[in-house]
Amino acid sequence: MDANPVARLHSDRTSPNWTSRLRRLLEPPAPLIRNPREPRDYPLGRWNLYIGGGGSRVDGYVNVDLFLLPGVDVATDAEQLPFRSEIFQRVECDAVLEHVVRPDRVMAEIARVLAPGGYAHLVTPFCHPFHEYPRDYRRFTIDGLKQLAGPELTVVAEGWRTGPTATVLIFTIEYVKLWFPWKAWRALVHGLMGWLLFPFRYLDVLFLRSPNAGRLGNHCYIWLLKPASETSTSKPVS
Repeated sequence: MDANPVARLHSDRTSPNWTSRLRRLLEPPAPLIRNPREPRDYPLGRWNLYIGGGGSRVDGYVNVDLFLLPGVDVATDAEQLPFRSEIFQRVECDAVLEHVVRPDRVMAEIARVLAPGGYAHLVTPFCHPFHEYPRDYRRFTIDGLKQLAGPELTVVAEGWRTGPTATVLIFTIEYVKLWFPWKAWRALVHGLMGWLLFPFRYLDVLFLRSPNAGRLGNHCYIWLLKPASETSTSKPVS
């Protein structure tokens, strides 16, 4: 896979030149809010793993990504993690599984490196536009994530991170951008539409409390527990 598009994307987001800084300054707020009821307090351990955190520093985690971008500790394919089994207390896999060729292999690796008594946190898009990093293969429902987790891990929490209003706003912005073949015009439309529509994102404060939020949910999540074993002991990272 070609790393250049990903590297260029990161460069555009972090470049110190004045045009990039102006673009970041004018960037509208995200057309979504995160569900405040999504659990975030499962315990960290001595060793924790973050999959797909390229371009950012993730404190408290070993950060792995397909490409050696700033903030990445180990560049590797998540389908074959270069770590010993049962060493991480917590594994974060946020908006990654839609980009991998074999998500079942990634899930098997997460289960392998997760320590008994440890937690894995999966977040994936459901109703969300096509986005390459560097490829985009699929979407997931909560039931799809639970099926992918398999019998080795126990679901302890599930829900929607971003709701139906986020879906409508994001698709509206992307739809309008389709009418403009020029990159500069699309950037202008993205900014104008983003600033115009973002106040509506707060409607999801209500929608995320509804059991019907998943009919048009934007991103879903599950938390998984690997049952503790009396005979297992943690091992250091290789």
